[in-house]
Amino acid sequence: MSTSTFSAAHRLYVKSLYKRMLINELNWIVDRRIWRAKAMDIRAEFDRNRNVHDPRALAVILERAEAQLSRDKHPDPYIPPMMANGTKWERNTPPFMGPLYDHEAHAAEAH
Repeated sequence: MSTSTFSAAHRLYVKSLYKRMLINELNWIVDRRIWRAKAMDIRAEFDRNRNVHDPRALAVILERAEAQLSRDKHPDPYIPPMMANGTKWERNTPPFMGPLYDHEAHAAEAH
């Protein structure tokens, strides 16, 4: 078993970057066959940089990847309908079940 020189936080960051890049490409490319080819290109790019162990070189690579992701970010990303801010978010919410307002008591107090 090989030991890694990078922390678990670094691995989580790289995984998050990879997932964000895939999701961003899926926002741009609807057809899964075309998207799959692009996903394989993204994976090849990550694999190409897999054996970089110099922290400074790796920081430059990750900075470029973040810059590319922010530059290519979709202006209107897909949001699943039932998720927050989706098209069906809070549609048909149940009515408020709090205490009822007593109109007759309020009318009697006003007189």
